[in-house]
Amino acid sequence: MIRTKTASLVSRTATFTRCLNVPGQLRLYSSNTRPNKATTTRENTFQSQIYDEKFLKKTPIGSQAAKIYNSHPAKTTRLATDGTIECPLESFQLLNSPLFNKGSAFTQEEREAFDLEGLLPPQVNTLDEQLERSYKQLCFLKTPIAKNDYMTNLRVQNKVLYFALVKKHIKELVPIIYTPTEGDAIAAYSHRFRKPEGVFLDITEPDSVERRLAVYGKDKDVDYIVVSDSEGILGIGDQGIGGIRISVSKLALMTLCGGIHPGRVLPVCLDVGTNNKKLARDELYMGNKFSRIRGKQYDEFVDKFIQAVKKLYPNAVLHFEDFGVKNARRILERYRNELSCFNDDIQGTGAVVMASLIAALKHSHRDLKDCKVLVYGAGSAGLGIADQIASHMMNHGLSEQEARSKIFIMDRRGLILQSYEAGSTPQQHIYAKPDEDWDFINTKSLKEVVGGVQPTCLVGCSTQAGAFNEEVIKEMYKHNPRPIVFPLSNPTRLHEAVPEDLMKWTDNNALIATGSPFADVDGYRISQNNNCYSFPGIGLGAVLARSTTISDKMISAAVDELASLSELKEGDSTPGLLPGLEVINNTSARIAAAVILKSIEEGTARIEQEEVPDRPGVMVEVPRDFEKCVEWVKDQMWEPVYRPMVKVDHDPAVHTNQL
Repeated sequence: MIRTKTASLVSRTATFTRCLNVPGQLRLYSSNTRPNKATTTRENTFQSQIYDEKFLKKTPIGSQAAKIYNSHPAKTTRLATDGTIECPLESFQLLNSPLFNKGSAFTQEEREAFDLEGLLPPQVNTLDEQLERSYKQLCFLKTPIAKNDYMTNLRVQNKVLYFALVKKHIKELVPIIYTPTEGDAIAAYSHRFRKPEGVFLDITEPDSVERRLAVYGKDKDVDYIVVSDSEGILGIGDQGIGGIRISVSKLALMTLCGGIHPGRVLPVCLDVGTNNKKLARDELYMGNKFSRIRGKQYDEFVDKFIQAVKKLYPNAVLHFEDFGVKNARRILERYRNELSCFNDDIQGTGAVVMASLIAALKHSHRDLKDCKVLVYGAGSAGLGIADQIASHMMNHGLSEQEARSKIFIMDRRGLILQSYEAGSTPQQHIYAKPDEDWDFINTKSLKEVVGGVQPTCLVGCSTQAGAFNEEVIKEMYKHNPRPIVFPLSNPTRLHEAVPEDLMKWTDNNALIATGSPFADVDGYRISQNNNCYSFPGIGLGAVLARSTTISDKMISAAVDELASLSELKEGDSTPGLLPGLEVINNTSARIAAAVILKSIEEGTARIEQEEVPDRPGVMVEVPRDFEKCVEWVKDQMWEPVYRPMVKVDHDPAVHTNQL
């Protein structure tokens, strides 16, 4: 028996459909939207066509929704859905759902069907009109942190509009929603707090970890998880509970750059205390105020989290972010063979730097096996870069000993020597050099070490502003006519050098990539060694392949593909080392394809063990041709467009908890 309200709705829908046949009757979707495009979400589509009509009614709203819904488009994988969004909400609940909310873009039919008529102004806007309005509001704000606040509010109100706005103005807004502005927002998290996002796990309640995570949903709801313990945030150190925002920001880039659906991601903060005395003394600070817990209790807490992830979300990729030097590498090494996990500070930073290095070497007609790299800064990022360069060298023919001999590391003590073993971590000491080779050089002086090494590439991860001064760079230039210089420390005020100076000191011969965005110098585009060039593609590839692990060879495949996309031309260094952010979706798709094919080759991909939806016994097939694989990837990437809606009852077996 159909309830009166539902019967009325069906009747009204028929009327709406007739109205839609009148040309120009209603404005529906922006001309640049693609409502039929596949996405990576399943929170809005039923996996089975078998359901009890007595308990569940599905009503397409409007002729466009009906046409798409009734066509029953074929799906290629269980992550791909076509066409409509099945929405179980109405009225205030719908307007308060950032995943389903369209704001003023709800069509007239949708307003009537979902009881929104009195809750919205009468004009129906397109997405383009909403973008124009939102951008004008944004431009009215004068400071980066105010713009960051505006974008945060938009993200928790309407995710399609948020991502569409960032995508349209990507060069301008990535520095607002990520580095360098996000660092300021994280530092002020407790003072600027408005609405919570993500999951907070408290070390004082370790037995609650699985229960707290489960609130976010089941296996079907989560593809990608970012977790941080907030100890090494963006070059500004321990930020306690504010680290939840680095998880949120990284996931925003996963969606923006990698096409992971924003309703299928999980940001997590491990609150293990803070050693930031300013935070601990702040009466408004929202996290645990005791000193950071170390040792066995910390390790057991992390293990409870890992085991809960493996149980609740066995197909998700786990991304470690901004853990401290003492924990980052050992946690990655402990768990990297247990589940598909990745440390962005170690592997992501290393991958994008390696890609920039390969592009620079190729452009200047030099061979990787002949280059020498000096890394200034021996934290997680610096060692991750060193490890990725060594791994890539080994994957391209050098022995482990040969690769490590070409990499030189400096920390606060100077060049790391073999006699420093007692004060070095094992990861640092593998790059230690014999003391006797440096007897006549002041190893604490960057200039003298540069003169001794004569590096092909100089990498800065020190957070020591101005460390790459004129003397240092001119010493490098004396031995290297095309110096490759990567000042990577964030935020911008901590950069080892600014591109304008580097180009001036090398007569515009330096090949530069920075950690933060900089303006062009004398017509030369300054590429940003931003991790958004690496981790979204790697993560997307691991998600789509259902990889059991993320191997060094998978990351090397990503590096080679990213390097191949450099726009540098013979005799022309002006385009920059990496492709522009405006083509980041294509870049991520190609990296993902390289990762998927390598995972299949290594036997770690599970995707072809899954059935094609609605085709029992027919297994998913991934194209082995690279270009066809790229298209297969693109067909599963979420895009920020409004899609026609189908009104349904909520089914917890199908819909995500993130309404």
